[in-house]
Amino acid sequence: MKTQALVSSALAAALSLGFVAQAQAQDKAKEKCFGIAKAGQNDCANLSGSHACAGLNKVDNGVDEWKYVAKGSCKSAGGTTLEEAKAKMKK
Repeated sequence: MKTQALVSSALAAALSLGFVAQAQAQDKAKEKCFGIAKAGQNDCANLSGSHACAGLNKVDNGVDEWKYVAKGSCKSAGGTTLEEAKAKMKK
Protein backbone atom coordinates (compact mmCIF):
# COMPACT_ATOMS: atom_id res chain seq x y z
CA MET A 1 0.00 0.00 0.00
CA LYS A 2 2.82 2.41 0.85
CA THR A 3 4.47 1.69 -2.51
CA GLN A 4 1.28 2.57 -4.36
CA ALA A 5 0.99 5.87 -2.48
CA LEU A 6 4.62 6.67 -3.23
CA VAL A 7 4.19 5.92 -6.93
CA SER A 8 0.99 7.99 -7.04
CA SER A 9 2.73 10.93 -5.37
CA ALA A 10 5.68 10.74 -7.76
CA LEU A 11 3.36 10.63 -10.77
CA ALA A 12 1.36 13.61 -9.50
CA ALA A 13 4.55 15.61 -8.96
CA ALA A 14 5.82 14.81 -12.45
CA LEU A 15 2.52 15.82 -14.03
CA SER A 16 2.39 19.08 -12.10
CA LEU A 17 5.83 20.06 -13.41
CA GLY A 18 4.44 19.83 -16.94
CA PHE A 19 1.58 22.17 -16.04
CA VAL A 20 3.98 24.68 -14.49
CA ALA A 21 6.14 24.71 -17.63
CA GLN A 22 3.06 25.23 -19.78
CA ALA A 23 1.87 28.13 -17.61
CA GLN A 24 5.31 29.74 -17.79
CA ALA A 25 5.32 29.45 -21.57
CA GLN A 26 1.92 31.13 -21.73
CA ASP A 27 3.13 33.98 -19.49
CA LYS A 28 6.01 34.65 -21.87
CA ALA A 29 3.51 35.09 -24.70
CA LYS A 30 1.83 37.93 -22.78
CA GLU A 31 2.69 41.52 -21.96
CA LYS A 32 1.40 44.17 -19.58
CA CYS A 33 -0.90 46.63 -21.31
CA PHE A 34 -1.71 49.87 -19.49
CA GLY A 35 -4.87 51.92 -19.83
CA ILE A 36 -7.27 49.20 -20.99
CA ALA A 37 -8.45 47.59 -17.73
CA LYS A 38 -12.11 48.08 -16.90
CA ALA A 39 -13.08 48.80 -13.29
CA GLY A 40 -12.44 45.72 -11.17
CA GLN A 41 -10.61 43.88 -13.97
CA ASN A 42 -6.96 44.88 -13.51
CA ASP A 43 -4.40 42.10 -13.18
CA CYS A 44 -2.29 43.43 -10.29
CA ALA A 45 -1.03 46.52 -8.45
CA ASN A 46 -1.14 49.84 -10.27
CA LEU A 47 1.71 52.26 -10.91
CA SER A 48 0.43 54.97 -8.57
CA GLY A 49 0.43 52.60 -5.59
CA SER A 50 -3.18 53.25 -4.57
CA HIS A 51 -3.80 49.48 -4.43
CA ALA A 52 -1.70 46.34 -4.51
CA CYS A 53 -3.93 43.61 -5.87
CA ALA A 54 -5.90 42.40 -8.87
CA GLY A 55 -9.49 43.53 -9.28
CA LEU A 56 -9.20 46.65 -7.13
CA ASN A 57 -9.20 49.43 -9.73
CA LYS A 58 -12.18 51.77 -9.46
CA VAL A 59 -12.27 53.37 -12.93
CA ASP A 60 -12.31 52.15 -16.50
CA ASN A 61 -9.11 52.57 -18.53
CA GLY A 62 -7.00 54.18 -15.80
CA VAL A 63 -3.59 55.20 -17.15
CA ASP A 64 -1.81 53.43 -14.28
CA GLU A 65 -3.90 50.22 -14.41
CA TRP A 66 -2.89 47.22 -16.51
CA LYS A 67 -3.96 43.82 -17.80
CA TYR A 68 -2.04 41.01 -19.46
CA VAL A 69 -2.71 40.74 -23.19
CA ALA A 70 -1.25 38.60 -25.95
CA LYS A 71 2.20 39.85 -26.89
CA GLY A 72 1.97 42.41 -29.67
CA SER A 73 -1.73 43.20 -29.22
CA CYS A 74 -1.57 46.06 -26.71
CA LYS A 75 -1.44 48.93 -29.21
CA SER A 76 -4.36 47.58 -31.22
CA ALA A 77 -6.40 47.34 -28.00
CA GLY A 78 -5.74 51.04 -27.36
CA GLY A 79 -3.23 50.49 -24.57
CA THR A 80 0.24 51.74 -23.75
CA THR A 81 3.56 50.31 -22.61
CA LEU A 82 4.97 50.74 -19.10
CA GLU A 83 7.21 53.60 -20.24
CA GLU A 84 4.33 55.39 -21.99
CA ALA A 85 2.10 54.98 -18.93
CA LYS A 86 4.79 56.43 -16.66
CA ALA A 87 5.23 59.40 -19.00
CA LYS A 88 1.46 60.05 -19.00
CA MET A 89 1.37 59.94 -15.22
CA LYS A 90 4.07 62.64 -14.98
CA LYS A 91 1.96 65.10 -17.00
